[in-house]
Amino acid sequence: MKKLLGILVLSLLWSNITFAGFKYDPVFHNNLIYFNQWLHDNGYEKHVKRIDICKGLKKGSYKWFDLKCEIYPKGRMVLVNNLNINTYKGRWSVPFKENPNKDTLIYYLYKYLYSHDTGDSNTKQWGRYEIQPSMSSYKFKSDLREDKSLKKEIRKKKLLSYLLFEDDKIVIDEISPKDILGDFVDNTTKFRSNSMGKSLVAYVAGHAICAGYIDSVESKIDDWPLLKGTLYDGQKLIDILNMKAGDQKYVYDSMFWDGTEADVELFSYNMHKMQGKKKTKSKYNYNVVLTNLIFNYVLFKSGDDFEKLLNDIFQKTVRIKDSVYFFRESKFGTDHTKKLGDANSMFFATRYDYLRIGKAIVDDWQKDTCVGKYLKTIYKNRIKKGNVEEPQKNPTKSYGGQFHMDVSGLKNRKMFVMGGYGGQAIWIDVEESIIVVLNSMHYNHGRYRYNHKKLLVDPFKNK
Repeated sequence: MKKLLGILVLSLLWSNITFAGFKYDPVFHNNLIYFNQWLHDNGYEKHVKRIDICKGLKKGSYKWFDLKCEIYPKGRMVLVNNLNINTYKGRWSVPFKENPNKDTLIYYLYKYLYSHDTGDSNTKQWGRYEIQPSMSSYKFKSDLREDKSLKKEIRKKKLLSYLLFEDDKIVIDEISPKDILGDFVDNTTKFRSNSMGKSLVAYVAGHAICAGYIDSVESKIDDWPLLKGTLYDGQKLIDILNMKAGDQKYVYDSMFWDGTEADVELFSYNMHKMQGKKKTKSKYNYNVVLTNLIFNYVLFKSGDDFEKLLNDIFQKTVRIKDSVYFFRESKFGTDHTKKLGDANSMFFATRYDYLRIGKAIVDDWQKDTCVGKYLKTIYKNRIKKGNVEEPQKNPTKSYGGQFHMDVSGLKNRKMFVMGGYGGQAIWIDVEESIIVVLNSMHYNHGRYRYNHKKLLVDPFKNK
């Protein structure tokens, strides 16, 4: 028995082989196969190498059998990387409290931005509701100034991108330096929205109202079969938009009361779980279920025109330069999956297209378009958040129509704030035409706590 145990221990030890900095660990390797392939396919040769893990091993040795070399007579070639990566058991993303090293951030950058397209078994393989570029994209003017303290903050906190728009032009335009994370992002990179997608869904809902698919924010959602028998049946759209549907006993953020995930591929799964549940006292309760309810209600009401609606918004109003997309049910979308709610609020766009969205919101407000009137309505109907714990990067007191509002330190400024996990932020002053777009990899209250006052509050306070 002791001899057998010793053989097993030796087998495990022998399975970890290092080739000039490129370490092969069969267990860890299986989790990183798609990542290593992505590194190889995208030219990151300094981080990945194809090696023969059987080369030089004695035929018939424990190590030789452990690596299954007997079935690879011409050599067993695998891709390995030379990065010092830590992963987090039971978590798909980097947990809030963690302080990952640079190599770990590179791996999670791949997970966040690309793994949903690579077949990676560690990530849901989502489909897309994709909107192609505008025939006439909005062209920004620039009058750039240097901010040395911002450059230091970007390096120190590993920020991906920072844009400041004021006086009808871009005045600060920074992207991660090449020696930090700049090798992996550029102006064509589509950044993941995380919860900023909630605000984008609300913007889509405003366009759906103005296009006549929904009567108003006061409309009761009592005509959608998917909601029948749930606590959401018959509630007003404005209450759903304001996250005050009385569902706090059953869901918060992205989790249900029973510990299951709320951000699922088909919205009908969530509504099945909410059958027979009763509404309690209406108060602010931030969760993804309400956002995907709004999005899929727009899908239901617009029917076959849903993708046309999205095209009209992003091609004609926002005037995007590159394609953008929302997640869709992971398999090929059909009329059946649409009826079950296959639209998801996760959104991807380039740094400049996020800025174009902010500019479109400013224009709607100032020109008092139909969507501008909708934005003013949700601003007027905003609610107090109450005593809720939120990251320090989001110092807002109110919530209206899936936007954070009433920023601490910016009294009497009409602010529409989008925020997302990992530090994503778009701040918009709709009256003063000031916009900040910040994309980041990670945010916490420790090593990765960026200076939100410097980066997010001061650009508005100092104008």
